[in-house]
Amino acid sequence: MSRPLWFVQLIKKSFPARFFLARATKVPLLGGLLERWLFQGDDLIYLPRERTITIYEDIERPVNTVLPSQVVDHFIEQANDHWIMHHCLCRESNRCQDYPIDLGCLFMGEAVKGINPALGRLATREEAHEHVRRCREAGLVHLVGRNRLDTVWLGVSPGEKLLTVCNCCPCCCLWKILPLVSESIAEKVERMPGVTVTVTDLCQGCGTCTQGVCFVDAIRLVDGRAVIGEDCRGCGRCAEVCPNDAIEVSIAEPAYVHKTIERISSLVDLT
Repeated sequence: MSRPLWFVQLIKKSFPARFFLARATKVPLLGGLLERWLFQGDDLIYLPRERTITIYEDIERPVNTVLPSQVVDHFIEQANDHWIMHHCLCRESNRCQDYPIDLGCLFMGEAVKGINPALGRLATREEAHEHVRRCREAGLVHLVGRNRLDTVWLGVSPGEKLLTVCNCCPCCCLWKILPLVSESIAEKVERMPGVTVTVTDLCQGCGTCTQGVCFVDAIRLVDGRAVIGEDCRGCGRCAEVCPNDAIEVSIAEPAYVHKTIERISSLVDLT
C-alpha cells in the first residue's frame, strides 16, 4: 500500500535527524534492528561523473567508449515500468539552494505501480532517458541499485522489483550519513568496480576539494596536500572542482560496465 502524503511530510520534517539515526545503527541490538528494517539486502553503487574520468581501454575513441551512464541507460531499456519523482525528497527537505529540487529519483520495476501518484508519474523510456540526462547536466551524481529504505518510505513491494536511481547533490544527499553508520551498513554503498581516484603531483593544497564537495568526507589536507581515504566512493566530484586538475578518476577495468550491470541485475528483476 502506497504511503499517504502525511507520512511523506513527516519524513521531510525528520530529515535533519538522519545523522542521529545513523549513529543509532552502531548501538548494539538497536543497530541490528535498524539494519534489518531499513537496509537489509541493499547494494548501491555511485557512478562517477563522466566529465572527470579517464578510461584505460584498448578500444577506439570516442565513438566506442563505454561510459558509466550506460549502466543507467541499460536498465531504462530493460525495465517495463518507469517512475519519475516530481521532486528530490532530500533537497526539498534541506531547502537546497544549489541544485534543482524538481529533479528527483528515477524508480524502475513493477513495484513503481504502488507509489502514491501525488509523488510523481509513470514515464516512458524516452522520458526516463531525458530525465537522467538533465540530472547529469545539472551536476548530479547517479547512485543506482537496490535500496530497502525506498520500499519503506514509499510503501511498495516487493523489494526485488524496485530499482533506485538516485540523483545526488553533495550538499543534501541522504548518504552523507555514511561516515556515521555501522560498518555493515556503510559497505552496502560502494564505488563502481574498477574506479580509482588519485591525487597527482599537480596538487597545490588549496583545499577546494575539501569544502563540502565529498559525500562521505573522504578527502583531507595533510601536510599541504589532498589525501583521499578509503571511504571514497569514486563519484568524481573532487576531480571536477579541482582548479589545478590535480585529481584523476580512472577506470582500468575494461568490463566495468558489464560487471556493474551484472551485479545489480542479480538483485533486481525489472521485467
